[in-house]
Amino acid sequence: MPKIEIESEYCKSCLFCVEACPKKVIGTTSAVNSKGYQYAVAINPDACVGCAICATVCPDAAIEVYK
Repeated sequence: MPKIEIESEYCKSCLFCVEACPKKVIGTTSAVNSKGYQYAVAINPDACVGCAICATVCPDAAIEVYK
C-alpha cells in the first residue's frame, strides 16, 4: 500500500500538490509551521495510489511517496 509523507516544515502552502492529486489525498490544515504557513497534510491517505505526482510538483521537495 502506498504511503505519503509531507514534511510540514518545508511546506510553504503553495497547494500545487492539492491541485495535482488525482485521488484528492492531500488537503490543508489550520495549523501552521514555524514559518507561519498552513501546511499540506494527507487527509485521505488510504486513497493514495503512489503516483507521486504530488512529490513531482512540489517546489520545496516536502513530499515523499513510498510504494
